[in-house]
Amino acid sequence: MLLPTCKRDDQRTNVVSHLARALAVFSIDEVVIFDDSHPDTRPRNVDPAGYTGDVDPCGYLDHLLQYLEMPPFMRRVLLPIHPNLKQAGLMPSLDIPSHPHPSDWLPYCEGVTLSGATKTGSGTLVDVGRKNPVTISHDVPSKTRITLKIDSNDPYLGEPVDPAAPRTEGGYYWGYSVRRCKSLAAIFEESPFEGGYDFSIGTSERGVPIAEAFPERKVKRGETNFNHLLIVFGGPRGLENAAENDPELNGMGIVKGRTKELFDHWINILPGQGSRTIRTDEALFIAWKYFKEESAPKAIRTAESLRSIKDRFLTRATIS
Repeated sequence: MLLPTCKRDDQRTNVVSHLARALAVFSIDEVVIFDDSHPDTRPRNVDPAGYTGDVDPCGYLDHLLQYLEMPPFMRRVLLPIHPNLKQAGLMPSLDIPSHPHPSDWLPYCEGVTLSGATKTGSGTLVDVGRKNPVTISHDVPSKTRITLKIDSNDPYLGEPVDPAAPRTEGGYYWGYSVRRCKSLAAIFEESPFEGGYDFSIGTSERGVPIAEAFPERKVKRGETNFNHLLIVFGGPRGLENAAENDPELNGMGIVKGRTKELFDHWINILPGQGSRTIRTDEALFIAWKYFKEESAPKAIRTAESLRSIKDRFLTRATIS
């Protein structure tokens, strides 16, 4: 229900903007887009150079989320003009630490490499969105996005670091990565983490209220520490529909009521909702507001804050 119900491009960009803002506000590190339609109903030939909002919602969502996460100053270099981005100027900024701000100075920054020569003749110049570029000692091809740690003694010198370093070492929220999956099962099978996600939550109107799923009085100290939390939101017909349209899960007998067996917890984020449906961009704000509050159940909190832990959020886009 995230995009197919939208009839115009401005409506689609508005929904994607809300989703991206939610990801940024709640410091989500990864968004996984999965297709919950049956493989036989999906378009076979999609022109990647054309507008895809009405024929390939997953690809469209992927494109715009990557655009919004990228620091504005490097978009023209790394993301060419495309019909999907026609309304991009109307989308609000994420205003996250990886997007440079004139009044802020951080020890880390995102940059795109330039083709010009450095003063010393070695190394590479990197545009970091400031008046002057930063020089690194490494030779990196031009038009490459990299994460830098700035020299504490010279703001015009830096060294490349792992893209996760600002978060794991500095404690800054540094944006999200986008991953696409062809089905619900592929989310787990293609997890980038050794051992997969170690704590998973599925959402459904047929689930149990959050307070019942995580009763604080039953939680033991250290019982639910995790490194990779996955929370999955389905479409208007729920995750059960995604499982029913997944040939692999069908073969395993994971259909309808058994869909909840894929997850550690099966929750209803808003019992007694007034509307027949809750859109994904609305559901994210509802669910993560509860998880981020100080009063959230201890079963889904650890000694670390949600900013420093590798939280994972999962959304979907349906082709209908």
